[in-house]
Amino acid sequence: MAGTAGVPTSLVEMTISCRSLRDTDVFSKSDPVCIIMHRPFGANKWAEYKRTECISNTLNPDFATKIMITYNFEVQQHLKFCVYDIDSKNPNLDNHDFLGEFETTLGQLVSSRVLERPLTDKNCSYISCGNIRIITEELSSCREELILQLNGREFENKKWFGSISPFLEFSKANEDGTFTLVHRTEQARKTSTPVWKEFSVPLRSFCSGDYDRNLKVNAKDFVSSGNHKLFGTFHTTVRKLSEGENNTYHVINEEKQATSNGNPQDSQSLHYINPHAPNQYVRAIQSVADIIEDYDSDKYFPVLGFGARQPPDYTQVSHEFFVNGNPTSPFCYRVQGVIDAYYNCLHRIQLYGPTNFAPIINHVARFAANHRSGDKYFILLMITDGIITDMPMTKEAIVNASNLPLSIIIVGVGNADFNAMEELDGDVIRLSSNGKYAERDIVQFVPFRNFLQGTGDPGSARLRLAKEVLAEVPDQLLSYMKVNNIPPQPSKVQAGALPPDPTMAAY
Repeated sequence: MAGTAGVPTSLVEMTISCRSLRDTDVFSKSDPVCIIMHRPFGANKWAEYKRTECISNTLNPDFATKIMITYNFEVQQHLKFCVYDIDSKNPNLDNHDFLGEFETTLGQLVSSRVLERPLTDKNCSYISCGNIRIITEELSSCREELILQLNGREFENKKWFGSISPFLEFSKANEDGTFTLVHRTEQARKTSTPVWKEFSVPLRSFCSGDYDRNLKVNAKDFVSSGNHKLFGTFHTTVRKLSEGENNTYHVINEEKQATSNGNPQDSQSLHYINPHAPNQYVRAIQSVADIIEDYDSDKYFPVLGFGARQPPDYTQVSHEFFVNGNPTSPFCYRVQGVIDAYYNCLHRIQLYGPTNFAPIINHVARFAANHRSGDKYFILLMITDGIITDMPMTKEAIVNASNLPLSIIIVGVGNADFNAMEELDGDVIRLSSNGKYAERDIVQFVPFRNFLQGTGDPGSARLRLAKEVLAEVPDQLLSYMKVNNIPPQPSKVQAGALPPDPTMAAY
C-alpha cells in the first residue's frame, strides 16, 4: 500500500568547536556560545533549536555540549550555526556581540562527517571571523548510561600565589586516530584533592556504545584567562571503568615525560649519549640483535621509531617513522648500523609523547601477513620506557597478529612502573581484546633493570637479558608452524631485502 514504507531516519550527534574567533572584549578574550538554528519543514523563518554552553575567555572553544538531532534522508534539513560573545546573563541575543555564522544542511554534515568552514558576518565581510568545525556521528542504538564519581589526590600546585582548581576533559578516539571531546567536569575550586560531582552520560555519546573504545582523560587546572594548564593525561575504556568502584589511574604529563627521557645531552636522560659507555637502549639493542643477526639471511634490519616530532617543522607527533630518515630504504646493515642510525636520529628529532605501540605492531603485522607459508618469521623488538598510552589498541593489534609468523619482544628501560606492560605478556592469562582471545602467546616482556641488579658487569647483564627475552622465541616459532601444518623446509638461497611498506611512502 502506498505511503506505508518506513521513513529512513536516524539520530545523529554534532560536536562543535571553533578556532581563531574575533576578540570583541577589551580586557579579556571573548566568551563564545554557539546557537544552532533550524528551519522547520515548510517554514521560512529560522528558529533556535539548541545551544552549547558558554566558555569563558577563549578564541578557540571546544564545546562539550552535544547537539542531537533526527536525520531524515528524504528531507533537506537546513541548519545555521551562530556564534556569539556572551557579555551578561541577558537571554536576548541582541544584547551580545555577534562573532559569525555558518549555514549548511544536515545532509552535508552527515555525508562529510568532519566539516570545517569559515564563519562569516555580512556586516563585516572584510574581517576574518575564524572557522567552525563540526563532527557529525550517527549514534548507536545503545540505551545504556554510565554513572561516574571521580576524585583526585596529590595534584601538584606550582603557583607562587593562589591555589589550583582541577577539572577533567573526556575525549573518545575516532577511527582516524583523532579524539573528540565528550564530557567536561566542573572545576573543583581551590584544592589539590578534588572531588568532582557524580555525573551520568549516555554510552552512545560517551564511547559510541563501544565498551573498548579508547578514552583520553586530560586533567587541567582552571585559569580565569582561559589558558588552562595541563596536569597530565590518562587513558582508559568504559569496560575498565566498569570493572569496580576503586579504579586508580596515574595522571601522566606526556610532554614532560618525553622531555625527561629525551635530551641526549642530559646525563639524566635514558637516551644520554655517553662516550664511555652505551645507554640502556643501546645495550638492549645489542643484547637481542647480536643473537638475532645470526638467523637473518641478509643482515639488513628495518628500524622504526615512535613518539617524536620530525623535521622540518616539528609540529606533528609521529608514532611510526624510519629511524635512518630514508623512507625508500629504511634498512640498517647489521647491529652496528642499527646503533649508528639510532644515535644519528637523536640529533634530528624531538622525542615527544604520547607513547603508542599499536602503529608499529600493525606495521610489522602487515609484512608478516604476506608470509604465512613459513618461508619467513618476524621478530619485533620494541624498547620503551614503559609508559604506554594506547593500551586498548595495542592489545587489539597483538590479538590480531597472534595468528601470524611473528614474535614481539618488549624491553622496558628505566625505572617506570611496568605493571601495565605485564598484561601484554600472556604467560599466565591469555591476552584478549573485544571478546577475542589471542591464538598464540607471541609477546615476551622484561624490564632491563632486573638484569642490572646484583652485578656491575654490563656484559653479564646483556647476556642474561638476551637469554630471558629470546627463550620463548623457538617455541613460538614452532607453535606457528604446527598450528598451520607447515613441515620443516630446506634452506633457501639468500633472499633480497623486503621493500618498504607502501603505506609509509609519505614519510
